[in-house]
Amino acid sequence: MVLHPKAKVRVAGQEVTFCCKASGTPVPKKYYWYHNGTLLERRVHRYGSRLLLRGLLPERAGTYHCKASSEAGAIKSAPAQLTVLAQGQQSCEPEPEPSLVELPSECPQDAAGSRYYNVGRCPPTPCAGSPAEPSGCGADTGHCCGVRRMEMREVPCAGSLLPIKVVAECGCGPCTQPRVLVQGRVTAADTGEPLRFGQIFLGGRKVGFTGYKGSFTIEVPPDTQRLVARFVDRQQRFVDAVKVLPFNRRGGAVYQEVKMLRKKEPVDLDGSRSNAIPLGEASGREPVGELVLPAGAFLRPSGEVFRGTVKASVTFLDPRDMATASAASSDLSFANAEGEIVPLRTYGMFAVDFREGESGAALQTGPVEVRMDAGQVQMLEHLQKMKLWSLNPETGLWEEEGDLHPAGGSRGKREERTFLVGNLEIRERRLFNLDVPEDRRCFVKVRAYSNEKFNPYEQLEGVVISLINLEPQPGYPANPRAWGRFDSVVTGPNGACLPAFCDGQRPDTYSAYVTATLGGEELEAVASSPKLNPNAVGVSQPYLGKLGYRRSDHDDPNLKKTAFQINVAKPDPNNVDETNGPIYPYRSLEECEKAPVSANHLRFYRVEVDKYEYNVVPFKESDLTSWTGDYLSWWPNPQEFRACFIKVQIEGPQEYMVRSRNVGGSHPRTQGQLYGLRDTRSVRDMLLESTSGACVEFKCSGMLFDQSLVDRTLVSIIPQGSCHRTAVNSLLREYLSRHPPVAENNHTAAFTMLAPVDPLGHNYGIYTVTDQNPRLAKEIAIGRCFDGTSDGFSREMKADAGTAVTFACQERPAGQESFFQRLLTAPAEA
Repeated sequence: MVLHPKAKVRVAGQEVTFCCKASGTPVPKKYYWYHNGTLLERRVHRYGSRLLLRGLLPERAGTYHCKASSEAGAIKSAPAQLTVLAQGQQSCEPEPEPSLVELPSECPQDAAGSRYYNVGRCPPTPCAGSPAEPSGCGADTGHCCGVRRMEMREVPCAGSLLPIKVVAECGCGPCTQPRVLVQGRVTAADTGEPLRFGQIFLGGRKVGFTGYKGSFTIEVPPDTQRLVARFVDRQQRFVDAVKVLPFNRRGGAVYQEVKMLRKKEPVDLDGSRSNAIPLGEASGREPVGELVLPAGAFLRPSGEVFRGTVKASVTFLDPRDMATASAASSDLSFANAEGEIVPLRTYGMFAVDFREGESGAALQTGPVEVRMDAGQVQMLEHLQKMKLWSLNPETGLWEEEGDLHPAGGSRGKREERTFLVGNLEIRERRLFNLDVPEDRRCFVKVRAYSNEKFNPYEQLEGVVISLINLEPQPGYPANPRAWGRFDSVVTGPNGACLPAFCDGQRPDTYSAYVTATLGGEELEAVASSPKLNPNAVGVSQPYLGKLGYRRSDHDDPNLKKTAFQINVAKPDPNNVDETNGPIYPYRSLEECEKAPVSANHLRFYRVEVDKYEYNVVPFKESDLTSWTGDYLSWWPNPQEFRACFIKVQIEGPQEYMVRSRNVGGSHPRTQGQLYGLRDTRSVRDMLLESTSGACVEFKCSGMLFDQSLVDRTLVSIIPQGSCHRTAVNSLLREYLSRHPPVAENNHTAAFTMLAPVDPLGHNYGIYTVTDQNPRLAKEIAIGRCFDGTSDGFSREMKADAGTAVTFACQERPAGQESFFQRLLTAPAEA
């Protein structure tokens, strides 16, 4: 499906057009349209690939999708929502929705003991199209609900007034079109070496190369529902990786680690004799099966039989090895006869590469036999359903090659075995798969939070949640014997729903291993030992007990805390305890996606080192549509985010909070006005005594949102203790003196500068990274700052490397205020 219908909002009486388009061989000519799952009559609506509805009535609202078919099969589109408003009804309420931001710690709490302030937000929902709007299938950005007017308020905080902008009114305007990106790194699954200058394909189109360190950026084309990328090693050391990459439709970049499977060393075969190649004999296990090549099976592309020496490489991905899941291609899905994309459960994948021994020219094969050991299939019902599949590298979908049927057989002196046998012709370089369609399916609800408080309004969007389906040993849920499939979903404003195999009869038939990453950083799961706390996990008893929740360090505290495992126990509809999540039956996807935050769900959270961020113009970094064009916006451009950090060295007996205060410096519209505050706790250097370092974000200098004039941000760096400045990086001091005006630095307890416009680098103690994702820009800059280099990355603080300014701090005599406290209580005096 290359064009999917789009969500529309219309007023009763207007008309609407939905469009879809499918490609294939042969070209699909037949289209069918459905409203809320019911087929619309072609005679009444006279539709083809587009559906026109005139004189809309309220009952026409709901979901619409299309199905395209040809002799080769069928494919369904994603559903599109049609909202029909009554005459005079508004699609964008002027009254903003509540949205809370945390005020700095020195601000007083309200009557309820909270330091959160309601700044309001406008939901980025589509607005009704005007009757004059073209109703075709072209790319129309449309209108969305957004901020129409903001107001400045002031909150009394510790002797001064803190400015804060709040949304006063919402209204319809052009939808923001944030760029949607997938970034990441491609490395070898076994050694971690990067794929250097590998080719990247979307569909059959080459879109670029990986970098020297294996890094890549893919801009997601508009209207993409399923992003299928193929990574090709031009030196042919690795099997082509076909990946279905998750992305965030609301904009910004999602980070993915892509693993490639190394090709097996080729063996020499005699093309004039019969040959058998084992599939999956690694690590002392019995092979899953074998590939049997009869004499004369190898063919040149012309069809001529090749009987010479053949260099044969058959690479098998064995799901009995848990480490192989990350290197598997595609997302193990196929399109069924109805055109629905449905999951497979794998028993192994193999890639073949046959070449002439002398010339290295590629060879094809005539009919060959795939024999699978039935003893490797533990779920007996799978024996009847086992099929042979091949991967279409353009769609990322598996296509059926044939059935596997039982046949007796022996292998020399070994005991009698039953084999499942299927036939195959290898005409192109594809990946093959031994799989069964599995219809016992559910969804698992997972949310990610910015900290361990699990506040509903502090959920993180853009987090990649990955779920690997495991098949446990009977009675040993913690000891899986194989993985069966995997899925990745990106969290939205209401979390994520991940597909998983489940079972209603035995809770531990299938288990799931779940992880979460944000910009390459792993998030932490909720602890399961020494005591399981249902309130923290997010699932109430007794259902939690049935799920058998265990964090990855449950038995060994030295293991990582970044994953959890559960039994995917299908909910019993007659048991009220199991009807409120976190597992939902497959037909209840909508219920899962719209579940309130009070419903049962599983959780990850970000481990925050002591850190606090305050923006005068509120902005949610995980939702780029929340950006507002304002002179005081911390990020002036929603298409590109530039993160700036300064490295501070602190010599003192403990770790200290360091604040950056960021004020307009040279722009006439913002001079003297606050942009925001950043607080960061210094991190101890493990190699230096009584020394810590802090990487403190500041607002970069540069154009403001109108892109007409540069502002040099006036940045003050203030450690929150009894500290005095002892040194400033000489290169930085020289740069600042050569680029006037120079900020006054007449107080030794702080460091003040008009921030540099240039991205200076580690020699100056300034770290600048530009990216389409604000979080990723910050993560990379912090990694470099910790390392003290302009291209490295470290999570361990090297406090004396690449430093801009040094402070010496001491324990203060009791009753004596620090400069920072004086600044809060009597700012004019200080």
